[in-house]
Amino acid sequence: MAQGNSVSISSKLGPEERAAAIRRLKEREVDILVIGGGIVGTGAALDAVTRGLSVGLLEARDFGSGTSSRSSKLVHGGIRYLEQLDFGLVREALIERGLLLQRLAPHLVKPVRFLFPLTHRVWERAYIGAGMLLYDIFSWSGGRPPGVPHHRHLFKRQMLRAIPSLRSDAFTGGITYYDAQVDDARYVADLARTASFYGAHVANRVRVVGFLKVGERVVGVKAHDFESGETFDVRAKQVVNATGVWTDETQAMVGERGQFKVRASKGIHLVVPRDRFQSKMGVILRTEKSVLFVIPWGRHWIIGTTDTDWNLDKAHPAATAADIDYLLEHVNRILAVPLTREDVEGVYAGLRPLLAGESELTSKLSREHIVTHSVPGLVVVAGGKWTTYRVMAKDAIDAAVSALDGRIPESVTQDIPLLGAEGYQAAWNKRSRIARAFGVHRVRIEHLLNRYGVLTDEILDLLKARPELGEPIPGADDYIEAEILYAASHEGALHLDDVLARRTRISIEAWDRGVSAAPVAARLMAEVLGWDEARTEREIQTYLRRVQAERESQLQPDDESADRVRLEAPDIVTTSA
Repeated sequence: MAQGNSVSISSKLGPEERAAAIRRLKEREVDILVIGGGIVGTGAALDAVTRGLSVGLLEARDFGSGTSSRSSKLVHGGIRYLEQLDFGLVREALIERGLLLQRLAPHLVKPVRFLFPLTHRVWERAYIGAGMLLYDIFSWSGGRPPGVPHHRHLFKRQMLRAIPSLRSDAFTGGITYYDAQVDDARYVADLARTASFYGAHVANRVRVVGFLKVGERVVGVKAHDFESGETFDVRAKQVVNATGVWTDETQAMVGERGQFKVRASKGIHLVVPRDRFQSKMGVILRTEKSVLFVIPWGRHWIIGTTDTDWNLDKAHPAATAADIDYLLEHVNRILAVPLTREDVEGVYAGLRPLLAGESELTSKLSREHIVTHSVPGLVVVAGGKWTTYRVMAKDAIDAAVSALDGRIPESVTQDIPLLGAEGYQAAWNKRSRIARAFGVHRVRIEHLLNRYGVLTDEILDLLKARPELGEPIPGADDYIEAEILYAASHEGALHLDDVLARRTRISIEAWDRGVSAAPVAARLMAEVLGWDEARTEREIQTYLRRVQAERESQLQPDDESADRVRLEAPDIVTTSA
């Protein structure tokens, strides 16, 4: 148990905790109210509450459901930013990478090895090698070891031994280096839960529909709870707008034009089975527009990404047939056996919030972040990249507390691990004993430890009480039924989509995109959330229509057609309250 605002707070973030948070936000003014439950918003809530402030966090949909669950799932410095001479951003990101790997979330953030193939014998090896050396040096500059090995040069023969699936005539050699990867959606949900544990009042499916003002000063928001249908006021000394690609729309509600613009850049990713590409490491390739990653992901590979302007629906960006063909064409240039559309298990599309500059190319827009006190009582944070979320959150809360009375402590989030992180390594070392004690296969225990850390005990307690919850989920046997139940009772999942798309990654990892898992998962959630048969069936049908619309949108030739088809599926908020 933890203490937050002198109230004992549970590590659960379930329906009761959500209701209590909303009740508290209605009753009393908070010091800081954060709008937006993506990686930066949840990070800002944790930063503020661990400084001793009273904090609220409102998310219009599900935690991480916008940009933050649809990334390349990398925690990285950004090799390409070295070429753009953005050394400050690279150094900052590499220091954060080490912190996430070793202290904040070792159960969720893991080292991953990449190959950078070379096509020219001398000058390219020297040029790329110099960049990799700089990358390694920056990773040591934060006063602690980087947590990953340094880069290495490979000859062509060594490269083909490590990656047999490469075309032997495509490269002259390569350089390997390390970055890290993360289940981005899981991290955001855990970050929200950690903020709640320390005392923040956290509620998803609550949309801000307006701002409360006294004169020019923002003093709170008007919020709408999609679950109950109720609209209510929340008062706050300072409001932090961390709404990512929705920043411009949120600022417009204040009646303020804004000092900068945020443009949305669409990036899509493909998920293919691990056996389609024989390799001991990931691959990074140059393209004419950006870079392309082939990233190991459990029993799968993630291939991405694209980088194109997007001006359509921001809640449900759609991948087109042209996007998919672009990625397949580029990855097939290096593969001895080409991938086809039939090899693609899953597809997902996300939007990057880029600070608009003079360049028309989204790949050239800044990944730096900006924090402004745009009007009294309102701080805006925008831009940046997933890896540096903690720095963005700190900067946003620094700006907010500068307007509060009294001495407010500095940020301490560099020393606040996520729930499940503390003691993870010791639990990992005992995984064989844990498996024997609970009669569960060691691979299953490893899966649970790498999703829940030491909170795996809570899943195992469920299995002890109800052994039948150890059954695998249909069509997605990496996951068990206990995880679905736990997502609804402890992790803030309120809808079937929350569980299949974010608490697990069934929607992109299963061949059928979660169609066979949906009825089983919905009935498990119904136990916790009190759904009747009609509501359960509605959740299933809403999810199935989403899958159908996404599949059909991915056959369309352009963004406009794909967007129109994707929006034929009903949104969750229209089906609940």
